[in-house]
Amino acid sequence: MAIETLKSEITGTVWKILFEEGAVIEAEAELMILESMKMESPVEAEYKGRIQKILVAEGDPVEEDQDLAVIEVD
Repeated sequence: MAIETLKSEITGTVWKILFEEGAVIEAEAELMILESMKMESPVEAEYKGRIQKILVAEGDPVEEDQDLAVIEVD
């Protein structure tokens, strides 16, 4: 199985994390929501798989291209 890293597309703050480590996810599932300049931006999974590790916590600041989660792809 392949391992993929989900990256932030924006600079902002982690507003909400919608899944826990170990959760099985579908492609295009919203994993977390980032907030930037009072706008909410969903972070979607590109692949179906299992969340191996979440690398941020709610309230954490994030930069563009920062690693957010590690996903074991089916």
